[in-house]
Formats: sequence, structure tokens, C-alpha cells
Amino acid sequence: MQRGLITHLSHFVLGLVLAQASADLPMCKESDYHFEYTECDVLGSRWRVAVPNKADTCTGLPDPVKGTQCTFSCSNGEFLDMQSQQCQKCAAGTYSLGTGVAFDEWDDLPAGFVTQGMTMNEGNAHTDCSNSTWTPKGDYVASNTDECTAMLSYAVSLKKPGVLAFEYFYPDNSIYFEFFIQNDQCQSTDSESRWMKISDNNWSQHRVELNKGNNVLYWRTTTYALQGSAVKPVLLRNIRISGVAYTSECFHCKPGTHSAEQGSAHCSPCPADTFSNKGATVCHECEKDKYAEAGSGSCKPRPACTNSDYFYTHTPCDSEGKTQLMYKWIEPKICSETVEGAVKLPASGEKQTCPPCNPGFFVSNSTCEPCTNGSFSNGTVCTKCPVGTEPVVGFEYKWWNKMPTNMRSSVFHQEFTWEVAGEYIYTTPGNQDTDFLMLTLSVPGYRLPQSAVKDSERSELSRITFVFETKCTADCRFYFLAGYNQWNNEVVEHWTGSNRKQSYSYVIQSNSTVGFTWTFQRTTFPYCVADVAKIYSISITNVIGGVASQCRRCPLMSVKAGSACVPCPPGHYMVNGSGACQSCLPNTFIRADQPVGEAACIQCGPNTKTNKAHTACLSDCTLAVQTRGGSLQRYNFSPLANVTGFHSSPRFTIKGLRYFQRFSVGLCGTESRIPASCVDNVTQSGREVRGYVCQSTVVPSDIRSQSVVSSQPFLVGDSLIGATTKTTLDSISSPDSLFPAASGLPDLFIYFLIPQSSDTTQACKKGRSAAIRLRCNPSVTAKDHITLPSNCSEGTCDGCTFHFLWQSQHACPLCTKNHYREIVSACIQGIQRTTYVWQHPLQCYGGESLPAQKVSACVTLDFWLKFGVSTGTIAAVLLISISCYFWKKTRKLQYKYSKLMMSSGGKECELPAVDSCAIMEGEDAEDDLMDLTKKSFFTKIKSFSREVSNSFIPLFFSSGGNDIMWSRSCDLELTHFLKRCFCNKKK
Repeated sequence: MQRGLITHLSHFVLGLVLAQASADLPMCKESDYHFEYTECDVLGSRWRVAVPNKADTCTGLPDPVKGTQCTFSCSNGEFLDMQSQQCQKCAAGTYSLGTGVAFDEWDDLPAGFVTQGMTMNEGNAHTDCSNSTWTPKGDYVASNTDECTAMLSYAVSLKKPGVLAFEYFYPDNSIYFEFFIQNDQCQSTDSESRWMKISDNNWSQHRVELNKGNNVLYWRTTTYALQGSAVKPVLLRNIRISGVAYTSECFHCKPGTHSAEQGSAHCSPCPADTFSNKGATVCHECEKDKYAEAGSGSCKPRPACTNSDYFYTHTPCDSEGKTQLMYKWIEPKICSETVEGAVKLPASGEKQTCPPCNPGFFVSNSTCEPCTNGSFSNGTVCTKCPVGTEPVVGFEYKWWNKMPTNMRSSVFHQEFTWEVAGEYIYTTPGNQDTDFLMLTLSVPGYRLPQSAVKDSERSELSRITFVFETKCTADCRFYFLAGYNQWNNEVVEHWTGSNRKQSYSYVIQSNSTVGFTWTFQRTTFPYCVADVAKIYSISITNVIGGVASQCRRCPLMSVKAGSACVPCPPGHYMVNGSGACQSCLPNTFIRADQPVGEAACIQCGPNTKTNKAHTACLSDCTLAVQTRGGSLQRYNFSPLANVTGFHSSPRFTIKGLRYFQRFSVGLCGTESRIPASCVDNVTQSGREVRGYVCQSTVVPSDIRSQSVVSSQPFLVGDSLIGATTKTTLDSISSPDSLFPAASGLPDLFIYFLIPQSSDTTQACKKGRSAAIRLRCNPSVTAKDHITLPSNCSEGTCDGCTFHFLWQSQHACPLCTKNHYREIVSACIQGIQRTTYVWQHPLQCYGGESLPAQKVSACVTLDFWLKFGVSTGTIAAVLLISISCYFWKKTRKLQYKYSKLMMSSGGKECELPAVDSCAIMEGEDAEDDLMDLTKKSFFTKIKSFSREVSNSFIPLFFSSGGNDIMWSRSCDLELTHFLKRCFCNKKK
């Protein structure tokens, strides 16, 4: 109870304090507060409440009152008076859109707009981008030009579906500019509508429908200027939004505009030489010694006229072949001729001799007319091309009597133009930095001459060459652009400051490149009107509908039926002056830009073969290398022939923006191969280059809902020079120091080139080239293991020659029998296995496969041991038997001899006479029988069989005319005979 009493007392005291504080504040005036409506309820009603402009500054605010229905709105030129809650007309000098809001004054950032700078998601998080914002510039707001992302946003609540419209100027494709919307469900617009188109020479308009409810509008830019060139910012103005219920105030007309009546929906600009202040109802004329451009808020003093305030031009030639020199003031004229030191406009009308017609034209009724098809001219008369030749069709402008029909000049924001001056065409003076003086040449397309080869791999479709000169007292820039029309093109080359008279050529390789633009800009303030660019001549070849200045023979390819050309077959050249066709040497090709004759035949490089059309050399992805030992190693890297893409290591700009260099490589292949391509997916041009090796710049980004954006594509190599193991070929060198070798196998080199004639820049006078080093690495299974030199992380050290190391198992020589060895196992159970294994380290791939294991029958050691023992045993028994036999035989002979000795009576050398050495029939062979009784059974059988067989073999001897039959059993008598002979000899 006490606690409740204390609480009531505290509330009472607080009320007294607040009442005392309110009593101390002054009463609120109408300027101290403003009215706002509360949110609409379910019945569509709301309340009007007073909201103080500053808190705790006054008291006594009006009580809330019932407001208008939520469907209430005001018309154009009206505003809602919140005091009376009625629509009132805007006063003169102001305007309103009724159910919309407009922002066309940018002295400061209007209320509700928010801008901030940020880094890209892939950029350096430590980069300071806080100052990279959209900046108000009076009539417009400009984006940043550094490598940060600048965001401009505005939130608006619509009571009904509305429309957003704004104007933008987007001249530089180095900036990525997008616009998108998020509603109260956080749903973004489609990516297709986010990307802003490059502006032409005027401000572009963009219109988007908005949904009912809360909408947040975003304008975002990111610069990717990787080459340090100056970038033009994106400009934004005249933002208008419809669909709001009302506007509670009218907008004052900005300086240079006015509205004379009440209820105006817009303000009108003041005409030239008039001005107005903010909220003006009328425009005021400038004083006579001052001037003002249209829509100016003030007048400027007229400067004294100088020689740079006028220019001269030529009138068309008259019937006498004369032209008049005419002088004109630059319009609008802002200088004064009456100021001290001012120059007068020179008198016009001086006659000069007309320059001749340009080549390919002839004079007809004081005008230049083009020669008909099949004829040529030097600017005077047309002459038919001889039989067997064809006209060299194109355009050549070297005399400037009037602007050619397919050329026109224009400029941003001013009426200055390029003017003809007889021997050249030049830029007229200008005095603003937005003066891009542009000269545009448009062509309908190209057609190769009959003598050229229509080869998709390498053909010079056309070539444009021009001679120019720039003279600048201050900084200026001269650009040459090429693209698929006059406004959507890419910068090919640019020059800064004064440049001597010089020639530049550009090779056209796509039939879609039909627009060429020369742009001159003065970039340093104060802008010197005396800065000038001159073009002396322009020539472009192979143009459809062009004219010819000369004819040439058709020595190369076939022609259509009915053509006057008599071409040579593929691989032949025409002998100069004779028209006869002569065959080129084997494995040579003919390039269309080479002179007619034997010099047109160019030898293919090592390990390459000419194509069927004899216009280029190709590699079939194979190579044969003679090693130091005399053996031949063969390579087949056809699995690497498919187009391969890879990125360099990340690079960072000064602001921390991360980017990569993406390379696309088509290593080798036949005529049906798919070339490598690099494309620009940022701009609408979609520029694409095709060849063997190309490069583009890739930036990780969330712009346009893409993970990466690719731009600035260019070719690195479009002609195959050769494949070899040498580090130098045709002035292209790949030092070993770039990629130190890790094995004893030699590296393979594939060399590519863009000929000097088709890719000459100020940096690469001899054109670009590439050397791809293939290195055997059996452990690499990926087909795209390509690296760049460590000391040249972008692939090139000089910007002209690019080096790559491609490690792969397919870069190893094909396997042969020399790359494996055999292992023979022991004989196990009569089976022996032969296994084949690769030699280590293995430095081959493919080729011959490893042979399967072989199984063969064999004899074990136990068998041979048993066989040896058995054989030895049999030999020993046989040897013993033979020894016993001869021992028995010796005993027998000894016995017979002893018996003979005994019968001789003991007298040496006297034996009984033998009457016959044959055994007569019935005679008993006693000795033999006696001997047989003492022999073994085996010996007896052997002796008996011998005697039986030999007893039937008669032998005859002649002695004194008597024939004596000799038998095997007469050996005893023979012994006696020999004994007697021996004894007689001894006596």
C-alpha cells in the first residue's frame, strides 16, 4: 500500500515537472513544425499530425485532425497544402509533377538520396573507398572513376504503380554501370534490365515501371581501368518518379530555366544569349558585349575573335575544275569582332584548282563518280582490268574536296565538325572538355578477292590504313575505334599529345566489324581551341561496293563461274608476267599477303604439314625426336588438342581490385579443329577473337549477377610456326631459365605467332608470339596443368612474347620395349613365370602396352639330380663290364700263348708248323671248347653268336696262287704265324 502511494506521488511530481518545462517553452509557430499523414488503416483513412522540425524547441502543436482518404492525389502542376488539405496550383517560377517527384538540381545531394563507396567482395578489404561516391555537379551527379564501387540509392513509397525515368551519360566501357530496384519484399529486377547500354553522342534515357509499395532504387558503378588510362565518369540527371500520392511542395525552376504561368508541370530552358536565376518566371537578355549558351544561368563577356574562331572549307568543283575557299565562324559565335585585337573573318571566294578524284573514281561533269565493276582508275579515267586479273576493291581517300557519302562527323554537345581541306580532313576548334570530335566511316561488309583464301583459321579479311597527325599545345588525345557500328565499338589504339605525321594499319578479321571512328579530345583546362587532328588519307581493302585503284592476277584459289580470273591450283603460284602456274615446293603454303611469284610459297615449320588449301601449316599432335644415342622417340599429345582455358595468379590494382589474366589455348589439331576463343561478356558488342592462343582480363564480380566478367580479349598467336625440341625458332625464344628442367627428358616446344603484318602495335612492332613448353610428367593426370613463369606472372615479360609450361603425362614419349624389363621366376613344380615391369623412373606414356605374364614348363633340379645319379650308375656298371671282358680276353690269350710255348719244347721262336689255318670239317676245336668252359654265361653267349655269324663270312688271301679260306677261329694260327715272323726277323 505504501509502495502504491509512492508510485502515485512520483507520477504527480513528474507531471508537475513536465508541465513546468512546457510552460517554459515558447508556443510553436507554423515555421517550427510541418504536417505528416499517419499510415492508412484498414478502412483507408488516416490522420494529419503536426511534427516539430526540432524536438523540445516549442510547445502547443496543433491537435491531430482527420486526414484525406488514402486514394487522394493531386494533378500535375499542383501540390497538397497540408494546412487546408487541398490541392493548390504551383506559383509561377515553380513546377510539380502532381503524383510524382523530380530531381534536376544537383548543387547538393537531394533529401532522401544516399551515396557510399565500398570495395568489391573480391577486393582488398583494407582499401579506403569512403570517398568513392557520387558527387553533385550542379546539373547532374557524377560517379567515381577509381577502382571502388560507388552506390547511389533512393527509397520511395508508391501508393499506386508508377514509373521511374532518368537520363544518363555512359561514354566509357571501362566503367560497369548498372541500375536495379528492390521492393519491400527485397526482390531485385532481372539481370537483363540491370545493365546500362553505352551512350551514343547524346544523353540516354531509361524508363522502368515501379510496383506499388516501398521501392529502393540503386545506381551502382565499378571501374576496371587496368591500364592506367583516364576514365570518363557516368553522369546522371533529371530523375523523375510517378506513382506517389502527392507532393507537399513545388520545386523552383533551376537557373537557366523559367516557368511563366501557374500550375506548370515543368520549366522551359532559356534560349541562347539569355539567362535566368533560380525560380525565374522570365529569361533576361544578355548585354551586347556578353553571351550565354542556351539554358545558362548567367552571361559571360565575349572574348576577342582569333584565328581559332573560324575555319575554312571547300565548295564542290565547278565546270572549270575550280573550288572556292570559304571561311566560316564557329557556331554559335561567342567572340566579338569589335574588341581591341580581334581578327576579322577572311574574305571567302578565292578559287583554287580542284584536287583530283580519289583512286577508283573518275571525273564526270565536274564531280567524281565511281568506276564500274571490273575496272580501275588512278582518279582520272576508268580502265578495264586485263584478262586473268581482278580489281583490288576497297576505298582509298587521299583527296578531300567533299565529305565522302559513307563518312560523317559529329561531336558531343556542340556543332563542331571535321572539315575537308583538300589534302587532308581536320578538326575544327572547340573549347569544352566534352568535345569529342568524331569522324565515322561505315562499310557494308567485306569480300575476299579471288586471289585470297577463305580460310577460317587465318585470313586477312580486310585492312584499314590511315595517315594522321596531331598538333597540341596542351594535352589532347586521339582515338581509333573499331566495332560493329558507329557507337558500339572498342578502342583499338590511342595517341596522346602531339604526334608527327605517321601511318597506322589495323587488320579486320570479322565481317561484323563495319564501323570505324576517329575521335579527338582536348583534355586539359583551359581547353586550347588551336589543338587539331588531321587525317591525310584513309584506305580500306576488300570492301563490298568499293572501287579499285589497281588490278592483280588471281594465282591462288578457284573462282566462281564466269570470272575473268584464271587461278592456279592449290599449292601453285603464278610466274610473274607469264600467267603460268608453277608448283610450290612440298610442304609449303601460300599466304595471300605475300607477293605473287615463288616468294609466295612459305616453308612450313618443323613437324608441321600444310593444309589442303595450302594456306597454313598444321600439327597432327605427333612428334618424332632423335635422341643422342641414335634412337627415335615418338610423341603423341593429341589428348591435349582440345581447347583448354586457365587463369594466371591473381593480380591487384593500386586500389586492391583483384583480377586475373585468362588464357585459352588450342594446342594442335587437323583442319576440323575448334580454335580457342576469348570473348567480351561485358559490353553489348560481345567482341570475340579466335586463334591458337588468346587472352582476356577476368574480374571476379557480383555485377549483373555474374560470378566473373571478361573483357579486353586479344590474340596471342593465330599461326602455328613449328613443333620442336629447340628453345629458339624463327626469332621466338623460350629460355630454359623461365622453367628450370626437373628431368633428363627434353621439353617439347610449340611456337605460335601473329604476323607483323596483321598485329602491329606501338608496343609490339613485330607482332605477338607464344611458346608453349610441353614437359613430361607421368604423375600429372589433369590435362590442363599449365603454369606461367614465376618472374613473369602474367605470362609475358615484354608484353609481346608469352611463355607457358604445360606438364602432362601425354607430353611423355610413347612407350617402347626399351621402357620395360623382364623378370624370370624360379621353376616351381615344373612351371616357370616371366613377368614384365616398367623401368623406374617411368618416363613414357601410351605406346606399347606392358606384355602379359608368360607361363612355361620347366624341369626341376631334383629331376636332373636323379637323372645324373642314374646315368652315372649305368656308366659305372658298363665300365666294369667292359673291364671284366677285356681282362677275360687277356687271360685267354695268355693261356693260348702258354700252351704254344709248352708245345714248342721250350725253344723260343719255334712253333709247330701249321698246315692249314682253317678248321676242317669234323675237326674238334678243343681249345675253344676248353676256353668256353671257363667263361661266364654272358660271355659265352656273346662268343658263340660271334663265331656263328663269322663262320659264314669267307675271307680269301692269295699266296703263291693258292686260295686259303680264313675264318674267325683262325686267330690261333695267326698268332703262331706272327710269332714265327717275329722270331725270324730277330734272327
